Amino acid sequence: MMFMKNTVIHMSKTVIVVGGGAAGLIACGTAAKYADNVILIDSNNKLGRKLRITGKGRCNITNVAEVEDMLANIPTNPKFLYSALYSFTNYDIINLLQSQGVETKAERGGRVFPVSDKAHDVADALAKFALAPNVRWVRDKAVGLIINNRRIEGVKCLSNMFKADSVILATGGKSYPATGSDGSGYELAKQAGHMIIDLKPSLIPIVTKEKWVAEIMGLSLKNVCLHITDGKGREIFSEQGEMLFTHFGISGPIVLSASAHMHKKDNYKIKIDLKPALTVEQLEKRVMRDFEKNSNKHFINSLDELLPKKLISIVVRLTNISPHKEVNQLTREERHTLVEVLKGIELSVKGFRPIDEAIVTSGGVSTKEIDSSTMRSKIVDGLLFAGEIIDVDAYTGGFNLQIAFSTGFLAGENA
Repeated sequence: MMFMKNTVIHMSKTVIVVGGGAAGLIACGTAAKYADNVILIDSNNKLGRKLRITGKGRCNITNVAEVEDMLANIPTNPKFLYSALYSFTNYDIINLLQSQGVETKAERGGRVFPVSDKAHDVADALAKFALAPNVRWVRDKAVGLIINNRRIEGVKCLSNMFKADSVILATGGKSYPATGSDGSGYELAKQAGHMIIDLKPSLIPIVTKEKWVAEIMGLSLKNVCLHITDGKGREIFSEQGEMLFTHFGISGPIVLSASAHMHKKDNYKIKIDLKPALTVEQLEKRVMRDFEKNSNKHFINSLDELLPKKLISIVVRLTNISPHKEVNQLTREERHTLVEVLKGIELSVKGFRPIDEAIVTSGGVSTKEIDSSTMRSKIVDGLLFAGEIIDVDAYTGGFNLQIAFSTGFLAGENA
């Protein structure tokens, strides 16, 4: 379907959208087609603040996956999003952006980015879409809802009060509070009587017990495989891709994806396979070839073709083999130990970075209290929800932004 309806039913109505992020901007622009007046409440000096820094400033807009595949990438309440994802699809957001002058491209894993690789192009386009002639942007902070007899009547802000027939809460989660995504929307939802499912960081860097990671902070590894097991030894995650060592532990795309599977406190263990393309036998042959070539060198000086320079001393240390032992003196057992380390560097999870460093927040307004086909509250008439404030979240790959766009569209259409 197209992002714009052919028939617009005119009615005298005022809609308030609280939050000028991905969900709020789509909700605002959509509501403007149906309502006489729309008030967008956002205290930032620029709309789409969080959008402007997503994807390292490139903005992974959506994914070209089919809807069913998208649902498979949403671990939290995927069925709730069925109507939303079919009502406003990945191709609808691509078409909308194209109508605003932003061309897109698909990359590895179906991830969609602007051709310019500039996230602010996406944010500017959505702000333009949102700020229709009948939309007023109020730079203020919403602090309360005006509710009478289970019916929404408006919003209280720090410096003013606004009356409305409908209110859409699209305030984001609790991650990146500097962008306005500070968790204040949950308090507004509580005022309306909504249940808030416990908030947890998702898509978050992992803190490790091992301190040696700080020695190689900044080292990025590509085409490695990350395996995560829980306290019972069950593998809960395994994926190949890119990761990064930091002063506190590990981060990067596959690490963020792994964190979405690790909500409960558990004795998680990590294994990093540095050579996933090779079997143990193939890697042993490769090591033998390298050692034959460097037979008179010390162990620590024989791994340059096998590993990044920064990682060599760590790997040598993990093998417990003397770094200055000559390669031609290594035993078969020692060679096997090296291969074992290369196929499984072990780390223990101490915890996660704070929730305000998470890409998304897991938890939020209970989906049981929201009509999935309209995003309307089942508790208060005229109240709707969109985006990260709802208890839904997905893995990396553009799926979380698509959730924001799709729920924003449904809320705007039904306000």
